[in-house]
Amino acid sequence: MTTEQKSAIEQEIDNLKGTLTGNMFQDMEARDQIHNLEMQLKGVKPMDSHFDCIGCGS
Repeated sequence: MTTEQKSAIEQEIDNLKGTLTGNMFQDMEARDQIHNLEMQLKGVKPMDSHFDCIGCGS
């Protein structure tokens, strides 16, 4: 992943965090997107899974 791609993902995470309201149900979709982006940024996926995010359901 290039520095530009990392910066773009970090910016999108910051934008999504800015939309959080504190209401769990309203924030669910944004938090899911944040989780997926953070996993991409860190290059992680669920243990024992060759599919990204299938194991955790995100």
